[in-house]
Amino acid sequence: MTARFALPAFAGYGIELEYMIVDRRSLAVRPIADQLLRALAGHDTAEVERGTLGWSNELVRHVVEVKNIVPTPSLVELPARFHDEIRAANERLAAVDARLMPTAMHPWMDPATDTVLWEDAGEIYRTYHRIYDCCGHGWSNLQSMHVNLPFAGDAEFERLHAAIRLVLPLVPALAASSPFEDGISKGFLDRRLENYRTICTRTPSVSGRVIPDTSHSRADYAARVLAPMYAEIAALDPAGVLRHEWLNSRGAIARFDRDAIEIRLVDVQECPQADLAIAALLVATVRALYRESSSSLADQQAIATETLYDTLLATMRDGDDGIVDDAAYLRTLGVSGESLRAGDLWRQLVDASGDGTIGAWWRPAVDMILSRGPLARRILRATGSDADRDRLRAVYRELCDCLAEGRMFA
Repeated sequence: MTARFALPAFAGYGIELEYMIVDRRSLAVRPIADQLLRALAGHDTAEVERGTLGWSNELVRHVVEVKNIVPTPSLVELPARFHDEIRAANERLAAVDARLMPTAMHPWMDPATDTVLWEDAGEIYRTYHRIYDCCGHGWSNLQSMHVNLPFAGDAEFERLHAAIRLVLPLVPALAASSPFEDGISKGFLDRRLENYRTICTRTPSVSGRVIPDTSHSRADYAARVLAPMYAEIAALDPAGVLRHEWLNSRGAIARFDRDAIEIRLVDVQECPQADLAIAALLVATVRALYRESSSSLADQQAIATETLYDTLLATMRDGDDGIVDDAAYLRTLGVSGESLRAGDLWRQLVDASGDGTIGAWWRPAVDMILSRGPLARRILRATGSDADRDRLRAVYRELCDCLAEGRMFA
């Protein structure tokens, strides 16, 4: 999202979806984002506006992003709008025998040889590459959904930040879609997040523990998150090219430039219907916590970052089978007991969200995810954990069809 929100909490939403461009037959990555954007716009550009949605480039030339340009007051119409744009992009790509691929990681891409940075990278991308070396899975082989939620003033920021912080560790139980890397399954349903967790090890304060610490205000956030980050990277970036709040690589970051918090932990799914259903459930759960339906703000903020981080690691590995075993954390979510499977926890949160009625537009997709597992589990069920390249290609070709046709992968 580039537009400024200037909206109270839950008055508008911004969604960003990233997709990889691949060869239609072999599914090898195709670094032709510039050609796609040119075909959509009719001229050379890095940004294309098409009605309420827009396309843009990313760090690497085989990934593009589509987003709603200004905040939308409701998510309900976005699945169809995003699907229309994906169809339009695939029509242009068909002319060069390419297509868009969903999921959060290409299953066999070799970033050392396949990475091509955006041609007109500019100083920001060049600085990132110089400091972190962007020819790795965590930089060039990842696709996510970003969910932007607005706030108005410090009081709303504090409550929204506290609520989002509690939901982050549970995201992979719904959204993990990256079980393969280098052609093999490496024991994580959400391999993208395992890579994302470690991309900034050279500057540890940039990503922290992925789960952000409690924050009470913009000034508090600036002092405890932004200032240490800027100080640590200064020696590597003396010109201050990266001295902006978007340098923050936590799982949710404050974007004071547009008065929103951006959630970054959600793997992109097989079609926008699944993406937006997950986004809607996340919003409903965050909103219930924001309203202190199950716990006070003080109780929410008292949950240790390390507790949330340990839960995140469990759901990154095991998705819906990850175990949530901190009783105080469960109580803040309105759930009793000492230990609970993450998938079962989400079932209870759906029922408690206030929006989880059978008639909710997003409920069928969420019910399918909760009954059959996150996309990564469904992919592994289709491929087997030791799939060869031909089997991977067949399954991921079907996933590309799901994206093109706007249907879920079952």
